[in-house]
Amino acid sequence: MGIFTRLRDIVNSNLNAMLDKAEDPEKLIRLMIQEMEDTLVEIRASCADTMANEKKVQRTREAVIANAQQWEQRAQLAVNRGREDLAREALMEKRRYTERAEKLKNESTQLSLLIEQYQADILQLENKLTAAREKQRILVQRHIHAHNKKRSEMDIRRMETSDTILRFEQFENRIERMEAEADLVNYGRNQILEEEITCLESDEELEKELQDLKAAAARTVEKGEPAKRSTKAPRKQTAGTNR
Repeated sequence: MGIFTRLRDIVNSNLNAMLDKAEDPEKLIRLMIQEMEDTLVEIRASCADTMANEKKVQRTREAVIANAQQWEQRAQLAVNRGREDLAREALMEKRRYTERAEKLKNESTQLSLLIEQYQADILQLENKLTAAREKQRILVQRHIHAHNKKRSEMDIRRMETSDTILRFEQFENRIERMEAEADLVNYGRNQILEEEITCLESDEELEKELQDLKAAAARTVEKGEPAKRSTKAPRKQTAGTNR
């Protein structure tokens, strides 16, 4: 099982468990990041252990190669001394160390490949972790916005399906009734006042009309007086009257 396969199984398991419990999505995001961080620490530790093992294998292989070279020298010495039997045994020891060195070489190669895979996994996981942290803030903000929007929609729906609107209408009707009652408080008084003002205006118009008539009559009298005086003949004086 690969590192990321195991990580995916862990995250999916935790996500499913939290979704079943209707947990906060923000907690899910934090959990995913925490799982990735923990896995990254584990991969780095495994990579460090593998690198240590590789160095150990290399040191062992170097020692095995040195032993193989030593047995080869011993075989050469036995040949020089005419001891083919000892030379043969020395060559067998050399072969044994050589075969072991070859196995250690293969093991070192496998460890090197594993280290490269670990390093690639670490780089990939670090990139994913960086992207997840960058998205965390946006996802949290989106969750908060979605939560607030859902609550607002629920409040609106609850107001539509409850008697809240009816209560507002009743309250509005009460206010309108109070305003009408306030207008009726001075209704009679205002009407009497309006009638009196109307009468005054009428009297003023009559008075003006009367004054106009008087002025017209006065002008007529002034124009007619000279004509009346000219129609009368002057009286003749008699002698008796002089006396």
